[in-house]
Amino acid sequence: MQTFDTSTTTLPTLRRGSQLHETERRLNAVLNNASVAIFLMDDRQHCVYMNRAAELLTGFSLTEVLARDCPLHDIVHHTYPDGRPFPLEECAIDRAFPENNQERGEEVFVHKDGRFYPVGFTASPIRDDDAKIIGTIIEVRDITEEKAAAERQRLLTNELNHRVKNTLATVQSIAAQTFRGRTDDAARQMFDARMVALSNTHNVLTSQNWEAASLRSVVESALAPHALAEVDTARFDLVGPDTRLHPKVAVTLAMALHELMTNAAKYGALSVPEGRVGVHWTLERIEGGERLDLAWTETAGPTVVEPTRRGFGSRLIERQLPMEFDGSAVIAYPPGGVTCHIRIPLTALGWHGQDLVTGRATR
Repeated sequence: MQTFDTSTTTLPTLRRGSQLHETERRLNAVLNNASVAIFLMDDRQHCVYMNRAAELLTGFSLTEVLARDCPLHDIVHHTYPDGRPFPLEECAIDRAFPENNQERGEEVFVHKDGRFYPVGFTASPIRDDDAKIIGTIIEVRDITEEKAAAERQRLLTNELNHRVKNTLATVQSIAAQTFRGRTDDAARQMFDARMVALSNTHNVLTSQNWEAASLRSVVESALAPHALAEVDTARFDLVGPDTRLHPKVAVTLAMALHELMTNAAKYGALSVPEGRVGVHWTLERIEGGERLDLAWTETAGPTVVEPTRRGFGSRLIERQLPMEFDGSAVIAYPPGGVTCHIRIPLTALGWHGQDLVTGRATR
């Protein structure tokens, strides 16, 4: 059985030539200066090398680890956070040996002082000149701060969503007082439905920390209030690949789909039992990102007559989308059913604040 030389606290070596010794010295300097923890295990999964970052991470020195003469798992990864023993055979890091290259994941280590801490790891087997596996190398980093930051962001996002919902509820209350006795119930119901559509889109964005929204989730959420009321789910045909939408695109697209759906339910294909609605979309590669090409089609509904005036919904679709996103939106009224063709360039999603830093502030 081939093993690594563990007679020193530096990287194991097979011989001591001057050139080899200089190479080893430089390599040790690099590894000990690295901020990520690096562990080297033999074919028994016993640790034979750990850099300074690994010693700081675990609380154990290499000398202490070598003296234990047991798998590294039994030293830093032996217990689940709930107190249950953590068998070696259940360890994702151990499964990197002997087959998987670049095994990645997250685990919870146990510090020398007994506390638990989350880590992200990358593990790969080490092979000799004959491709025989003789050990494992693992890179590990403490992700405690990342986890805490993600939790803070989640709480802030939920609080933001809660306040937005309260604001929408306040708007609805003000509208109810304003509309009372001055307009019919249909207008009030339409206003409330638009508030609900906006609120539903906020829910989709909140689930993604307001970084982006799934295109399919936006479409399904916008149609859900009507789709759930239907016994025949075949009345809706949604076909297209998923992608991530910028929050501004998600909100405007959801409102456009809501207006189309509301019109279909009142006057179009969904106002009769046999009517159908199809929403088909494709994604086309363009310079700087993708372009969403979405078609709304109504069939088997009442004969369509083009309206003599444009309402709020038509103006939102045909004016807002092109104005905000340099896209296009065309609503047509053929006798067989209303159609709407929407094209929106989807620029690549960047990191938060990128527009300000790069001077590309959004309009």
